[in-house]
Amino acid sequence: MIVFDNNINRMTERELAAFLISDFIRSPERRDMIDGQAYYRADNPKIMHRRRFRFKEDPVTGNIIRVVDKAKPNNRRAHGFMHMFVEDKINYLLSKPYTLSCEKSQEFLDKVNLILSKTFQQKRMIKLGKTASNGGIAWLHPYIDEDGSFRTMIIPPEQCIPGWKDNDHEEMTEFIWFYDVEIIEGHTVKDVLKVEYWTADGVAYYVSDMTYQDGMNPNSGAISLILDSERYLNEPDRDGDFTGHFIMDGAAEAWGRIPFIPFKNNDDELPDLHFIKTLIDGYDKNRSDTANYLEEVENFIMKLKGYGGNVLGAFMRDLSYFRAINLDVDGDADVLTATVDISAQDTDAEKLKKDIMLFGEGVDKASDQLGNSPSGIALKFMYSGLDLKCNRMEAAFKDGFDKLIWFVNRYLEITGGGPDYDADIDITFNRDININESQAITDCQNSQGVISQETILKNHPWVEDVDIELKRLNQEKEAAQSMVSDMFINDPADGEGNDAD
Repeated sequence: MIVFDNNINRMTERELAAFLISDFIRSPERRDMIDGQAYYRADNPKIMHRRRFRFKEDPVTGNIIRVVDKAKPNNRRAHGFMHMFVEDKINYLLSKPYTLSCEKSQEFLDKVNLILSKTFQQKRMIKLGKTASNGGIAWLHPYIDEDGSFRTMIIPPEQCIPGWKDNDHEEMTEFIWFYDVEIIEGHTVKDVLKVEYWTADGVAYYVSDMTYQDGMNPNSGAISLILDSERYLNEPDRDGDFTGHFIMDGAAEAWGRIPFIPFKNNDDELPDLHFIKTLIDGYDKNRSDTANYLEEVENFIMKLKGYGGNVLGAFMRDLSYFRAINLDVDGDADVLTATVDISAQDTDAEKLKKDIMLFGEGVDKASDQLGNSPSGIALKFMYSGLDLKCNRMEAAFKDGFDKLIWFVNRYLEITGGGPDYDADIDITFNRDININESQAITDCQNSQGVISQETILKNHPWVEDVDIELKRLNQEKEAAQSMVSDMFINDPADGEGNDAD
């Protein structure tokens, strides 16, 4: 967090934005965010950019120099551990629909569900989980579109610079969003840098001829920003560089808070890759080196005695085409082969894989220690690491969701959709737990009368939506009661039948 004295030498907003962007694009935090996405795609940069070298004498200086050896095998085997870990985590925690509850106001709950819709539940939440897992944090931008509807947008974390007010990263004083866009000037297309500087009361828009990739070059100089005049053409009000967050009834309005919500992967805002990156790099190198070794062994060496020729290229041509070679009278030929032993590499690879699964808190689906039909206890042990990882994300995501509800409430206030609700909405993430179904159903039956029907339904493996299932049970109960009532009314034993009146 950078604090500036309130004096005449203080940076302007555009100077501060340029300074922070130049600093952030070279930071290790942003490098981790980009690496997290690369390893998720199994485009592991450490192995994918690997080259093999050889040494030779420099003809000018006579020194021994290192040069790229393109003749050697160079297998680049990138393993998708992070893709597997992140997919398991998101499918486990976020693939099933979440449940919202509000004890004080059902009206407020219905409006929140209507505004967020199924799109947020089925798409936004899952994408937030993936982005946070890969980048350490995901940013959700709530906004009001041209039709006056409430919308949300996920912003890549490598484009965001929050100005945290406190060490716990709970409040922000400003927020910078920067990104490159393509523009057409005449007959040419070029990239420019767009910068948005957000506060609780407004936003300023800037532009630069430099891209942020240019800013990553230490020799390119500092990024310079000018006002992005195109963004102010339809803005009715402006205070210096700043204008409103949105337009409502022809007037510029502001949320009253910075409209960027952090959904953190954990309290430290670290990506999942951070804890196992060197282990994955080691595994990639081990498997690639083994492949290189096996490929080099395949290139056998011929031992020749009395070869009736002078050019080895011609020898290899004759051997390949005629399957025969020309030798002198006392000549002989033999193939020299090396003994292949990769047991040490395989042992190291197995240890690395176990370490990756352990410290990555993943689920080892290839483990043969649990059998074909593991018990509930065995499954809990198998998923214990994943549970811990999901617990950290769940706690952070609940905090992000609470901040989102504030903006939904503010939207209802702005649009006249309802009063300023003083009601908390609780979110429950329904985990897609791998269980022994028969055991789970038996446990649910044994819990009848001990715990509530709603809790039993939440833990029943066949129930996808608890609210819908409760409604169906109530409908069946009412139908059964109606049937019993009709039987008593029409019972001929009363001597009157349907003519009781």
